[in-house]
Amino acid sequence: MIDKKLMLLPGIKKILLILTGLALMQAVAIVGQACFLSTAIVNLWSGNGLVSQFKWILLFFLCYAIRHLVNFYREELLDKYAAEQAGNIRGKLLKKIFYLGPIVIQSNGTGNTTTMALEGIDQVEDYLHLIFAKVTTLMIVPWVVLVAIFYFDWESAAFLLGIFPVIIIFMIVLGYAAQSRADRQYASYQMLSNHFVDSLRGIDTLKYFGLSKRYANSIFKTSEKFRKATLNTLKIAILSTFALDFFTTLSIAVVAVFLGLRLIDGHMVLYPALTILILSPEYFLPIRDFSSDYHATLNGKNALGAINKILDVLEPTILPLSIDKWNNSSRLKFSNLNFSYAENKPALKKINLAVSGYKKVGIIGLSGSGKSTLINILSGFLDPNEAVIRFNDEETTSFAQKDWQKQLIYIPQNPYIFKGTLRDNVVFYQPEATMEQVKQAVEVVGLNELVSELPMGLDTQIGEGARALSGGQAQRIALARAFLDKQRKVLLFDEPTAHLDIETEVELKERMLPLMENHLVFFATHRLHWMKEMDLILVMDKGEVVESGTLDELRQSDGAFAELTRSLRRR
Repeated sequence: MIDKKLMLLPGIKKILLILTGLALMQAVAIVGQACFLSTAIVNLWSGNGLVSQFKWILLFFLCYAIRHLVNFYREELLDKYAAEQAGNIRGKLLKKIFYLGPIVIQSNGTGNTTTMALEGIDQVEDYLHLIFAKVTTLMIVPWVVLVAIFYFDWESAAFLLGIFPVIIIFMIVLGYAAQSRADRQYASYQMLSNHFVDSLRGIDTLKYFGLSKRYANSIFKTSEKFRKATLNTLKIAILSTFALDFFTTLSIAVVAVFLGLRLIDGHMVLYPALTILILSPEYFLPIRDFSSDYHATLNGKNALGAINKILDVLEPTILPLSIDKWNNSSRLKFSNLNFSYAENKPALKKINLAVSGYKKVGIIGLSGSGKSTLINILSGFLDPNEAVIRFNDEETTSFAQKDWQKQLIYIPQNPYIFKGTLRDNVVFYQPEATMEQVKQAVEVVGLNELVSELPMGLDTQIGEGARALSGGQAQRIALARAFLDKQRKVLLFDEPTAHLDIETEVELKERMLPLMENHLVFFATHRLHWMKEMDLILVMDKGEVVESGTLDELRQSDGAFAELTRSLRRR
């Protein structure tokens, strides 16, 4: 039930020590409550006045207050600790995802990774809060209460001690069933998350081909699987709660019956019998509390396990290099570059390239030819399985070099527009940019028309539920970011116009070409007209560079580029 890695959390020993002390204090308060309440009731039963019982009633309320103050302090302590640790785990997860790049997204799915970083962390926070409180209480309170019952009557204590393992064994059996159902539920949840995000991404294409309504059935079936998995899990949880309540209530009833019979026979006096009867429900209360939150802890444990799988992915040890800022005399060369997403499925094979100074390198090929994978490797998001990479005279095996990545501007197919003002989105990489610089960038990339339409101009909220933008407008914002950054001299474009209509693309092209001057540019696309602007063209097919050269050289050779041209024009 407890993930072993919880014991590695910072400050956990101190927290467990405090919780143990609080549980012991709570147990003593529970016993005190029972004893003082029983004393007051027995004295009243014996004919003593109510005023004379004020001392015992006051002590009862004092124990009651201590018990609930302990609960309050424990909740506050665990709220703070769970929130702090959940924040740390989220930070580690996001840092790991950022470092590992697309490979972790592709292996886990975009939707699953997103929900893991959002709802998954919330479930982990609940798990941390619940599991420590429930376990420490379960370890301390029942046994202190049992010792008190044993002091008053060993027979009742022996019966309660004997029934406790039976309940535990029954709960273990149901727990394994609940774990199995919870695992299926979490797997269905992962599938639904990925399916939903993929559906949103492809909704335009589905509508274009008239398949959006038909595809709705697929979403419905996936959500139904998740609904059924959730209901099956809840059935086990409800059965578990019912069974536990039944057994504990029956056990308390048995104790009460035997206490009553012994009172009638005169083998026991009222005070110990009443105290035992009050303490018996408290003996079972911790395990009932544990059972009531068992499903929530299972969800949190599953989420934590999924997060730890990502956190446990080993990061390659890469010797950091000191790489000068890219200039007109800089050189980059890599050879025998190979990469596979899975064993025996190479995505890139024996890629060789040498470039120097400011140059525009076009990477062209059909979908699945390896263009985006090569861009991701150049950005350092992916590490090649093997490669010899040289920056000037420095040699390494990966592009995941801080001095290299600080020089990159990456513009993907779908630039990320976060929730904030238009100005905040434009100055994302250059927050110190002045208003004049922002206005100049907006004008250069052709965003003036958009700004004039917005109710608050550059201060209008956009992204994530605010004002929606078209694909062309999002690309212009990405270009404005690039324009503002005068320091970074390496541009990586990954199909930046793939989802734009031809009119928007032609207009954007006029804005993009000036930005490419005095830069090293890697431009991955399947649009042929961009190749006229490239100094060097790499033709890719099935993960290999099958041909390279200038546009004129490729046209004259009538090789792979010519065949690709004919193939694309037939579409």
